[in-house]
Amino acid sequence: MNIYKFTVLLVLTTFLMGSSFAIVKLGLPYASPLLLAALRFILAGIMMAVVVFALRPHPTSKEGWMKILTIGAFQTAGVMGCIFLSLRTITASESSILTFTNPLLVVIFATIFTKARYRLYQWCGVFLGLIGVTITMGMQIEGEIGILFGILSAVFWAIATLLAKKWGVLFDTWVLSAYQMLFGGLLLLLASFVLEQPFFTVYVHSVFILLWLSIFSSIVQFAGWYYLLQNSDPGKTSAFLFLAPFFGVITGWILLDEPFKPSLVVGGLFIIVGIYLVNRNFTTNAKKISAESRV
Repeated sequence: MNIYKFTVLLVLTTFLMGSSFAIVKLGLPYASPLLLAALRFILAGIMMAVVVFALRPHPTSKEGWMKILTIGAFQTAGVMGCIFLSLRTITASESSILTFTNPLLVVIFATIFTKARYRLYQWCGVFLGLIGVTITMGMQIEGEIGILFGILSAVFWAIATLLAKKWGVLFDTWVLSAYQMLFGGLLLLLASFVLEQPFFTVYVHSVFILLWLSIFSSIVQFAGWYYLLQNSDPGKTSAFLFLAPFFGVITGWILLDEPFKPSLVVGGLFIIVGIYLVNRNFTTNAKKISAESRV
């Protein structure tokens, strides 16, 4: 892949990742958070499922479908439910920064539960990231519930990452993505009727926001990121994941007029550097795996 195409796709996908927080915040006046999240992923999941239904291999066992459901419960229902709930009380900038600490938690969880080993500079990245979270958490006491949901979204994302790493090889990637979004969306719909008073006000703005979140922030974002990982060095690509919270802060400022608080900027910079250091090792691993596969 030439550098121009790589750069355009990288900026596009990380922009869609980060900007979705501000878009969700814009949609909350028109819908309850869990229902908005449910509609987003049910719609995206159905559209993707229709495409992959006759084109891609599907699981043939109940166990396989249960594994996809479990990933959807963590990746879509857990992560996105917490993000949407966090945005009721904290800014899009704060929520995006906290959510994208998930690569730091992956290192911690993988070390504890899978006995994985990481390099010293990756642990330095985790340490810097945790300092950044501490600084970010101290920015506003009244938003502590939203901060808790933001941290939980990162925890669920890290767990989903480890599950996808363990089980993902069993499934076609597009099938896994489509159905985990659909199943997660259905779980969010159930949670909406149990945990909140669901509502969705139909306006041009609300429908546009829902379609944007479903098509661009879900399907296009996934397709672009997956294409990058498949057609470039995964380590090089993953190292630029820090751009997502950067775009989250920028779009929160542009679309929502959110201020650049000193604690947010300093904490965000610590977390961004931490994400970069944690992901840098993937380049070495990717080259090693590639070399071993040729033996």
